[in-house]
Amino acid sequence: ALSPQPESEVFEITDFTTASEWERFISKIEEVLNDWKLIGISSGKPLEKGIFTTGTWEEKSDEISFADFKFSVTHHYLVQEPSDKDGKEELGEDALPLPMQDLLCMNNDFPPRAHCLVRWYGLREFVVIAPAANNDAVISESKCNLLLSSISIALGNTGCQVPLFVQIHHKWRRMYVGECQGPGVRTDFEMVHLRKVPSQYTHLAGLLDIFKTKIGCPLTPLPPVSMAIRLTFVLQDWQQYFWPQQPPDIDALVGGEVGGLEFGKLPFGACEDPISELHLATTWPHLAEGIIVDNDVYSDLDPLQAPQWSVRVRKADNPQCLLGDFLTEFFKLCRRKESTDEILGRSAFDEEGKEVADITHALSKLTEPAPVPIPKLSVTNMVHSAKKKIRKHRGVDESPLNNDVLNTILLFLFPDAADKLADVFENRASTSAGNNPPPENEDYNLFSQFKSAPADSLTYKLALCLCMINFYHGGVKGVAHLWQEFVLEMRYRWENNYLIPGLANGSPDLRCCLLHQKLQMLNCCIERKKARDEGKRGSMSDRSPGGASGDGAKGGDHSGDNPDKEKEFGKSWESWSDSEEEFFECLSDTEDLKGNGQENGKKGAKESVNLKPEGRLHPHGKLMLLHPGEPLYVPITQEPAPMTEDLLEEQSEVLAKLGTSAEGAHLRARMQSACLLSDMESFKAANPGCCLEDFVRWYSPRDYIEEEVIDEKGNKVIRGELSARMKIPSNMWVEAWETAKPVPARRQKRLFDDTREAEKVLHYLAVQKPADLARHLLPCIIHAAVLKVKEEEAVEDISSVKKIIKQIISHSSKVLRFPSPEDKKLEEIIAQIMSVEAIIARARSLKAKFGVEKCENEEEKEDLQRFVNSLLEQPEVSVVGAGRGPAGSIIHKLFVNAQRVPAVPPLEEELRRSGSQEERRQGVQSEFPPPAGREVILRASVPRPAPYSKALPQRMYSVLTREDFRLAGAFSADTTFF
Repeated sequence: ALSPQPESEVFEITDFTTASEWERFISKIEEVLNDWKLIGISSGKPLEKGIFTTGTWEEKSDEISFADFKFSVTHHYLVQEPSDKDGKEELGEDALPLPMQDLLCMNNDFPPRAHCLVRWYGLREFVVIAPAANNDAVISESKCNLLLSSISIALGNTGCQVPLFVQIHHKWRRMYVGECQGPGVRTDFEMVHLRKVPSQYTHLAGLLDIFKTKIGCPLTPLPPVSMAIRLTFVLQDWQQYFWPQQPPDIDALVGGEVGGLEFGKLPFGACEDPISELHLATTWPHLAEGIIVDNDVYSDLDPLQAPQWSVRVRKADNPQCLLGDFLTEFFKLCRRKESTDEILGRSAFDEEGKEVADITHALSKLTEPAPVPIPKLSVTNMVHSAKKKIRKHRGVDESPLNNDVLNTILLFLFPDAADKLADVFENRASTSAGNNPPPENEDYNLFSQFKSAPADSLTYKLALCLCMINFYHGGVKGVAHLWQEFVLEMRYRWENNYLIPGLANGSPDLRCCLLHQKLQMLNCCIERKKARDEGKRGSMSDRSPGGASGDGAKGGDHSGDNPDKEKEFGKSWESWSDSEEEFFECLSDTEDLKGNGQENGKKGAKESVNLKPEGRLHPHGKLMLLHPGEPLYVPITQEPAPMTEDLLEEQSEVLAKLGTSAEGAHLRARMQSACLLSDMESFKAANPGCCLEDFVRWYSPRDYIEEEVIDEKGNKVIRGELSARMKIPSNMWVEAWETAKPVPARRQKRLFDDTREAEKVLHYLAVQKPADLARHLLPCIIHAAVLKVKEEEAVEDISSVKKIIKQIISHSSKVLRFPSPEDKKLEEIIAQIMSVEAIIARARSLKAKFGVEKCENEEEKEDLQRFVNSLLEQPEVSVVGAGRGPAGSIIHKLFVNAQRVPAVPPLEEELRRSGSQEERRQGVQSEFPPPAGREVILRASVPRPAPYSKALPQRMYSVLTREDFRLAGAFSADTTFF
């Protein structure tokens, strides 16, 4: 590194040459043009047809300032493949700059989507300097001139051939002036923008006059002017086409007869016409001057004769759509704060005299010899318990949902309740609990991606019902009411041993939403309780004098096949009612002694044979006990407790909090080994005289290592021993084995306390607020909406929609997988679904308007269908065969019919006058309304300013609409001698 130079040698250069702000501004412009490499000759291929629409436009921006006034500089350009180097040399000295050639190119007139300067001048690249702040404007003439001369100097200094524009006046007026320079040539871009149109400029003849005057051509026979003309007609009132979608009939939903909206399905479609206008552009792309007459008296421009027709549709902004409304309203529930009680009046679950009832209930339970016969079930018994309570607290008929609606919904949710007789009910319940395997298709399995619930489950149906009630029947109050009925029904089912329909069997499915898991958990509890009660009932009737235990003592000889497992299972619960449970925790003394004897290892093995084996399932088949050498029996064990994800999380938190101390570790082991201990006790009961090795061989075969060794006599024998982890001193397994007593599963403490778990679930359900519910069930609603949209799209077959649906699915599965997703992300998903619905509604609207369904001819029908689909996806669609093709004749008819509608008296006298003059001039065109827009492009190649100058491109674009009139001219001159 160099040593720093001493202070004295630093001297300052004061530059007195760059004097003014103006010059600094110009040098900044040049700097930007240099940075962007816009210096020197521009090269490129002639523009292909339609490239302005199909190609990609890009822009880069920078900021510069003039004194303290900030400008933004933006380079707009069409992305092109780099052209060959050889092209450049051929251009030679006198080739015109590319932008000047573009002025005359006719391949891209009237592009449907482009920057206004592209439409007006046909340029493929240009730079715009505009005030950076939106409300700033350059208005005074002197400032405009100053800016123009700045760009002129910058272009001259850099040799840049890209046109440079300055935006003047207020932003909304889109006024630009600009310049383009080449070797010995210059084009000036000028503009006129008027509110009122001078009448001589409303037709071609007048515009040609302006153009010629402006060129001021010194040659007497003027070179021919070529013209491109476009008239745009707007169709607003599709009077005879009412919007096909009828809103669903809400009353029909109630009387069991379901009308426009199927129960348990989401509605779909727009309530208003999603297409507001049709714009027809009729174009004459190449006309030579003099071929067509268009002056203030007469016009040859008949839209029907135009060689090119193209159409675009104007979409209604956010049309109101049913599915979108349903989703948005349901999403609003998520933000409500009130609890169910606050909504329905002080707790509807309170009842006077409840305590008394409870005591009598308990007494009757004790005194009755057999389970209570269940009263006949009917929806009306099952329902309205909440309703009575609500009435008690409010006026008489004030409950949010009326009976019909409530009945319809409860029947839909609990189809099994329709059977009047209890026994039919029981048979049904066992089948309807979802034994059938789920259909294997991706739509069905969406629930695991969205963490919702399967589409045929109770949770999913409940979500749809709540969504509907929220929309049609009483909003949040209706939701609270239905939820309350639902919770009461859950309690009723728990108390009376009825399985809940529409839930898959088995422990909670962690791929589903928590609410679904809770309901599955409740079903597990009901199943266990039911099995227990039935076991108790059974044992009362078939108590043979020998008792059930004698049966078991005979060993598992008859229980090899599975059905008996369940018989045994049923019996094994026989002693497990809530009241008796406590007595079985401690064993009698004699058993205790025997047990202890057993643990003393091999000595005890002989005594332990006296123990009667209990709780055998079936012989293992392969394994024998190590010491007594009897067959090893697989015991009946307790099933591990089912868990929902919040319980699992809680448990893992508790385990984590226990820390690493010895005591903590011991506690953790105890918690984790409850299931292991239970299995050991069952195993000991089924295999008297067994040892830990036997248990390990059955329970965890990998922990029993066998190897061949040669004994004293030289024979090969297999000797086994416990694995290293089993031999660690004070190992959990060894400890557990030592504390385990031989107790069959049916006499053990329950691993899964179904009473407690069920009460927990019921409490959890009862305290849910409508907002919590909405959050739990939103994934189900989104899942249902996606399925609905897929189903509707299948009818229309729109490729862009298929793509969006894929995006929605992947987006949702990312967002919904995590607990409590952000509102903003959920809103995005809902907005995406709404946009798809709007597209499909538009497709249907256009189909109806173009009579796609009515079309007889198959080929034409397909063409029309394709035409409708492209209208949705492209900014502008050309009509094959213009006014004479199938689509063209339909459009023509639409216009004719709209004109026939008795004219609404116009608001402004003046508009009517201009309309009538227009009609008088067009003569034939009463079939079409006066054009909403007239665009004309005039082009010529003319020597300026002297007859001997080079022939250069001149171009003028004019647009005339009801609101304003604009002329945009580009006039080129030879600067070699001027």
